[in-house]
Amino acid sequence: MSSQWIAQRAKCFDASGIRRVFDLGAKLTDPINLSIGQPDFDVAPEVRQAAIDAIQSGKNGYALTQGIPALREKLQAQVDRDYSHPDRQVFITSGTSGALLLAMLVLIDPGDEVIVFDPYFVMYDALAGVAGAKVVYVDTYPDFRIDPRRVAEAVTPRTKMILLNSPANPTGTVAEADDLRAVAELAAERGIVLLSDEIYREFCYDGQFVSPALFNPQTLVIDGFSKSAGMPGWRVGFAHGPAEVIREMTKLQQYSFVCAPHPFQWAATTALDVDMSPQRDAYRHKRDLIVEGLSDLYELTTPGGAFYAFPKAPWGTGSQFVEEAITKHQLLIIPGSVFSRRDTHFRISYAAPDATLERGIDILRLMAK
Repeated sequence: MSSQWIAQRAKCFDASGIRRVFDLGAKLTDPINLSIGQPDFDVAPEVRQAAIDAIQSGKNGYALTQGIPALREKLQAQVDRDYSHPDRQVFITSGTSGALLLAMLVLIDPGDEVIVFDPYFVMYDALAGVAGAKVVYVDTYPDFRIDPRRVAEAVTPRTKMILLNSPANPTGTVAEADDLRAVAELAAERGIVLLSDEIYREFCYDGQFVSPALFNPQTLVIDGFSKSAGMPGWRVGFAHGPAEVIREMTKLQQYSFVCAPHPFQWAATTALDVDMSPQRDAYRHKRDLIVEGLSDLYELTTPGGAFYAFPKAPWGTGSQFVEEAITKHQLLIIPGSVFSRRDTHFRISYAAPDATLERGIDILRLMAK
């Protein structure tokens, strides 16, 4: 009987393939874990202390739904400085995932179309489906570069949103400024929502980060502290965009997440002042280890940001290759089919100690021969 109670929206996607790899890895005795998409550095000491101080001083009740003023005003000043959009407002969300869900539910009606670039973060098409949208995939293989012409060809009268992620998960690709400008201008001309997921903006290794919001003042931006401050478990994100959209997202948060965790918002306020360039430099080095260790044996586009690489499997499907990596070599990586309609690649997360990366590279070199 209970199966009849389940709503159709719950059936439009399966449990994350990433979680299945995590569950399998938990059964291994000495795994080489290059699967998990979270920083391997800890929260900065002063940020941890700010969280402790907030808890000890009684900041444990509900916060304002839109976020504590100290954090919101600090972020608003930063956003105003970067964009100078008079109608751009900030509010604090329960993680970037919470912000994505709010954006979908506020902006998407059943039957609308959402353009997603393939490969894509697993949550994008799942949440679009929950909102009742039809997902239109724009292929970016083999170099994972956004082609504005393909985007224009994918637009129909039902297109409501273009969802863009740079630096990207799972490929690590950083979109070219000219391509971002073209997509941003296309969205503005056609009256399409441009949603930019910028959670990895602090991890650009070969140049400055560029947001499409520079070219389209109506761009809705989602960001957060999970990656940049190494605090994914603290669930503090934020969004900024047109004031009317932000008001509706805030209203829906009031009836769902209520607020982001109160003491951790105070910690995030401190995190905004922490210099994370040493961590960024360390991840650039890890990126180089992966590229130098694998590019002679694997088809691999050099990632320009985030902390992922997305090589092509040298034999079999991506899923077959990953299964052998896990079962025979205890190497935890993620099949590309989790992030794509293709099953040809696999994802490496290089958010791991150098010694772990070197062990993983040795196994992957062995498997390629």
